[in-house]
Amino acid sequence: MAFGSAAMSVAFWWVLLMGAFRAYGGSFYEDFEITWGGDRAKVFNRGSLLSLSLDKVSGSGFQSKKQYLYGRIDMQLRLVAGNSAGTVTAYYLSSEGASHDEIDFEFLGNVSGDPYILHTNVFTQGKGNREQQFYLWFDPTKNFHTYSILWNPQRIIFLVDNYPIREFKNAEEIGVPFPRTQPMRIYSSLWNADDWATRGGLVKTDWSKAPFTAYYRNFNATACTAADCAKSWSSFSGSSSAAELDAFGRRRLRWVQKYFMIYNYCTDLKRFPQGLPPECNRRSKFL
Repeated sequence: MAFGSAAMSVAFWWVLLMGAFRAYGGSFYEDFEITWGGDRAKVFNRGSLLSLSLDKVSGSGFQSKKQYLYGRIDMQLRLVAGNSAGTVTAYYLSSEGASHDEIDFEFLGNVSGDPYILHTNVFTQGKGNREQQFYLWFDPTKNFHTYSILWNPQRIIFLVDNYPIREFKNAEEIGVPFPRTQPMRIYSSLWNADDWATRGGLVKTDWSKAPFTAYYRNFNATACTAADCAKSWSSFSGSSSAAELDAFGRRRLRWVQKYFMIYNYCTDLKRFPQGLPPECNRRSKFL
């Protein structure tokens, strides 16, 4: 089975798990709840469109009603337009508690005319520090674009408009924790982070431009809910046939990382003077 034009070898994986997987989506009323920000978060068009806003008093956020354990999550976003410096639009999966797992998209705003930075991270057992950052090859404020997370026991793949931009493989065999057992909710928020978001905090939020607003539509989760998935994955998670990028997908991944990646923790020797994290070894099958 292929996901859009970035084909992935997932047919075998999909057939085995079809009994546990379901497609969720279509209504923000049914699938999500507003968690903070009051009327700064709004649902429109009979549940098909959601907006989050930020002003000087507060930002806003929402979360999914269901928890998921593996699958593919898609959401279309149109980001804050104009001078968005100091703002962060976060869209991510997260479990609960101090030892939580988390898979992050964060969109760091910028002054008018300068590009957004897409900040990605993976947390396992409460520890992150696995950042990769990218410029986008389009203006994410003009139209809606699809941001996706594919998560299975072998790997996590981040996609933008079906272009894979990052792959984080399961490297538990060399001692690297992987998000494998904790179910996660979908979260999103729009908030002020002008102490770090734009040029390390040098550029502050211009509140004369508030409110800042981001829009969401076309949510889809082809995924297991926590209870449904546990049994299926426990018998399947050792298979080497689980979803992975094919040759075409890998070429697209290399293209994005060559031309649009601007930071990679796996090459930051100053940050890790005692040695890069083990999954970053260039000779490693986990890179």
